[in-house]
Amino acid sequence: MANTHKSRIELNVELDENRIPETLHWTAEDGGITNEEAKAMMLAVWDAKAKEALRIDLWTKDMPVDDMKVFFHQTLVSMSDTFYRATQDEKMSATMKDFCDYFAEKLELKKS
Repeated sequence: MANTHKSRIELNVELDENRIPETLHWTAEDGGITNEEAKAMMLAVWDAKAKEALRIDLWTKDMPVDDMKVFFHQTLVSMSDTFYRATQDEKMSATMKDFCDYFAEKLELKKS
């Protein structure tokens, strides 16, 4: 029997009286992260039985809108990279990257 290793990722969310996130902290010891603060997070998991993605999207009430736009752009870019690694579909990955460029242009995140 092969040796296995379990890796733990922990998310901690502190909510205000209206259940709005005030602080987000995460730990991924295998990655060298211990109780690091974050201002936003997106988590998606695949439910194989239901054939659907389940998601948790959280951001703190002090997350600046301009930072949220950059966060979304970077997330979209990383999703296109992940899509390519998972599928090797170059054409769709390039299409996704084109959209990321368009997204950044429309939000004026990059100077043309």
